[in-house]
Order: sequence, then C-alpha cells, then structure tokens
Amino acid sequence: MPPSPLRRLVDTIRNRPVRRATVDTVAPPPSPLQPIDLTDNIAVTEVLRLASWVGEVLLASGTGAIDTMVQVEQVAAAYGLTECDVDITYNSIAISARRGPTLPPAGSIRIVKYRTHDFTRLAAVDRLVRRIRRGAATPEQAAQTLHDITASGHPYPQWVATGAWAGMAASVAWLLGGGLAIIAASFLATLMIQMANRWLDGHGLPAFFQQVIGGFIATVPASALYAMREHLDLQIRPSLVIASGVVVLLSGLSLVGSVQDAITGAPVTAAGRFFEVLMMTGGIIAGVAIGLRTAAAVGFALPAITADQFSGNLTQLPAQMAAGALTAACFALACYAEVRATVVAFVSGAAGTGALILAGHFGVGQVLSAAAAATIIGLAGGLLARRALTPPVIVGIAGITPLLPGLAIYRGLYSILNEDTTTGFTDLVSAMGVGAGLAAGVVLGEWCARVLRRPRILERAASLRRPIVRRRIRPPSPRPAQPRQREPRKFAHRPASPGPSRPGPRWRNQGNLS
Repeated sequence: MPPSPLRRLVDTIRNRPVRRATVDTVAPPPSPLQPIDLTDNIAVTEVLRLASWVGEVLLASGTGAIDTMVQVEQVAAAYGLTECDVDITYNSIAISARRGPTLPPAGSIRIVKYRTHDFTRLAAVDRLVRRIRRGAATPEQAAQTLHDITASGHPYPQWVATGAWAGMAASVAWLLGGGLAIIAASFLATLMIQMANRWLDGHGLPAFFQQVIGGFIATVPASALYAMREHLDLQIRPSLVIASGVVVLLSGLSLVGSVQDAITGAPVTAAGRFFEVLMMTGGIIAGVAIGLRTAAAVGFALPAITADQFSGNLTQLPAQMAAGALTAACFALACYAEVRATVVAFVSGAAGTGALILAGHFGVGQVLSAAAAATIIGLAGGLLARRALTPPVIVGIAGITPLLPGLAIYRGLYSILNEDTTTGFTDLVSAMGVGAGLAAGVVLGEWCARVLRRPRILERAASLRRPIVRRRIRPPSPRPAQPRQREPRKFAHRPASPGPSRPGPRWRNQGNLS
C-alpha cells in the first residue's frame, strides 16, 4: 500500500537537513580537498594568515575571545594544521602551528586595530567559515572571499543607520512611558548625537570624548523642552530623553563580550574590555553631568526622578513589548544587520522585555529579573539563529539593548550631583549589577541552546584531516662497477710414474682433497 500524502509530508520534514550557525556546529568529516603540504612554508603561512584574519574580523565585531579562538583553530585544522596554539589578548591574535618533529613551528601575529558593529560582515564571515569547514574553498579562494567581505561597503546607506539610531532612542522613550513630545525630543537628540560623533570621528577625536559630547548633547533638548513646558502646556519628564540618549550610547559598548570572556576563561581580554566599557560609561556620565550643570547655571535646573525604569504594570505589557521589539530591531538595523537577523532581533527584544516586566511584577529583584530576561534572549537567539543562519552574538547584543539601565545611571548621577552621594552610588552600583546580569544571562542562554540541540560530534581523531608530510627520498649514490674477480684454479699433481708423461686430473680446491 503506498504511503499517504500526509505520511510523505511528515517524512520529508523529518529528513530535511537542518542548517546551523558556525558556532553551533562541529568540524565535518574529511572533505575531497587535500590538506596543504606542511613542508611548503608559503602554503602554511597563507593558511595562518587566513585564520588570523578571520579572527580579527570576529574579535572586532564583538565576538568573545574563546569563540574566536575556537573558530581560528577550526579554520587552520580544515587545511591540515591540526596542532595549533591560539592566544588572544584583547587586541592581538597569536598563532603557533606545529608541523611535526622534524620541521620548525610556524607562527603568525595579527593586531586588531579597530572596533565595529557591522553585523552583515560578521554573518558573511560566519558563512565563509562554514564553507571552509565543509572543504568547499581552497585557501586562495577563502582569502579572496574574505578580502571582498572586508573591502565591501555597508549594505545600507549611512542615513539609514543614522535614522535607525534615532528610531532606537524614540523606541526607548516609548518603552519608558514617554509621550509624543518625549519621543520626538529623543529622536532629535540622538540624531544630533550621531551626526556630531560621525563628524568628530572623521577628524580623529578619541572615542572617550565622543561619549562626553554625546552625553552633553542628550541633555540639551531635555533642558530646552523642560524650560518651554508652560508655553507648550505639556507634562514633560526630561529624564526620559536623557535616559534614551544614554541607552543609545551604552548599546555600542562591548558589555556582553567583556562578561562572556570573564565567564568562559579569558580574564586578560575580559579585563581590557571591561576597562574600556568603564571608561566609555564614565565619558557618558561626565557629559551628562556637564549638561546638567550647564542647565542649572542658565536657570533650567531639571527635576529629580524617583520612578524605576520598569514599573511592572501588566496593563502596559503589550505596548512595552512592542517598544522593546522595535528597540532591538532598530539597533540591529543601525549595525547593518541583514533582514533575517533584524527579524530575529525583533522577536528576541519582545521576549526579553516581556520576561523582565513579568519578573518585576512578581517581585523579583532588578538584577535577577535582568539575568532571567537575558537568559531567555540568549536561549531564543541560540535557537532562532540556527534557522536564520545568524551568529547568536548578534541576537544577544540586540535583544538586551532595551533592557540597558540608562534611567538608573541618570538617577544615580543626578543624586551625586545634588549631594546625595549614598543614593547615587547605590544606583550606579545597581546599574552595573544589571548590566553584568544581562551579559551573564545571554551567555547562559546560548549555552542552554547548545545543550538542548547538541549536534553530532564528528570532531574525532579519525575524522580530522591528516596533514601531508612529503619527505624527500635521496636516490642511492651510484657505485663504480668492479670487474668480477675469478678465483685462480689450483691443480694437484700426482707423482711421476714410469711411462709416457700425461697430464694428471684437475681437481678444484674446495676444502679437503680426497
């Protein structure tokens, strides 16, 4: 009896291959491509250069040091360099490859001189690494593809990214409960911040001072709008405008990468990244402080704030989830993410915001609520990223963006400036705890995603591609032909007898004569 159409459909779905992101897969069996010759110094150097170049792009895009190290080792192993030691220290990648007992080791060092959030480039490198591990690209082809990836421009115009940053600030203002005036002011303030920082970055101003200027600009529209509240007959909360700008400035920092490195066993890189985050956050705080002092000096002192960032009111849950989803999607778009990655970020932002508000409604603390919500984001990102062929780090960074403690930082800074040091430092430490909880939750969620759908382990000794070591066999040296020496014959003579003489019998001299 032939199977029914429903049965055929079920069998088709069950046998359909599942494509996974590079971070969730392991090395495939040996491919038809032959590994490189380990005695060829040029070929070995080319593979090490390719592996370190891949690591540079991954590390510059915010990938953790351990994940970067694993992918660098896998790229080298795909071409036969199975015994590699990779050391990543904040902005340097060092590789040492052993080529056997009779050959000296080969090494390569690469310095990461830039930091960028280009999610399209990160996804393209992810697909390239997958091709390399399948054996579908030679070292020359992979190097050319990587050059095309890094040399190509952004997929969207610059004004799209600038508008996405401004839209992200407007979404954060909506998430915090602001009205149309607050949303419009947040949009304009962030638009000014992005335009100013792009101009200053083009003139080589260090990132710290860009953060200072960004924090100062964030207070200008808030102060102006608060000063005109009576003429406009509006109820204005300037803290929401400032908090929106702070969240936008915080979102570009490598908070997740620093905590991930500290958890996964890369303390030196974690210390460097965390110090960078601390310095950039200090620049934001300094800029906001200068703006508040300037507003007070001209007679526009801003009021104090007492409300939390999320009240836990379930009546506003749908609107806040929509605002969180838009915030995450705008951040992904501002970082030049692909369309499918933006959709996944939209879903993860909504899920994380909803989980945080529900946890706050049931009385869970701020740090635990943030960690629980980030765990859900990391889990959803790890599972959805396999279908969308997107690195989970993109989903994790974009998903926690709506949950960054911008309002708590502003509240702590305001308290310190108004001589309430204890409350101010308490709020700032609480904000740091929330940030650490968000990053740790993302790491835990990604680990849970890998455990729930663990792929087959093919990375065994028998499945690794064996290197080819060609030893030169010296031809035997020609020996001069020697003439064959024949043994002289020896004759035995009998004693002479009477009669005619005749020769006696000849005997060979072979031992004893009988």
